[in-house]
Amino acid sequence: MIGFLGYNFYFYSNENSEPIHVHVSKGKPSKNSVKFWIRENGIEIAYNHVNIPQNELNRIYKYICANKTIIIPRWYKYFGIPK
Repeated sequence: MIGFLGYNFYFYSNENSEPIHVHVSKGKPSKNSVKFWIRENGIEIAYNHVNIPQNELNRIYKYICANKTIIIPRWYKYFGIPK
């Protein structure tokens, strides 16, 4: 799990059939989270179930963009998928 601005970034073990993505929430992992798809051509919000304020979403988005080279290999490792 990665942390930033009091938010935690994590994966769910039953979602490896989906494209690369990360969940973000305050505190422990929760279904009430924000899901960010991480694609080759950019990052987008799949959903925001916790209504994180837009200014914080913008900062989290920038953080993910700046750290996707760290997040992507962790996603592959977490799911045991060779890259």
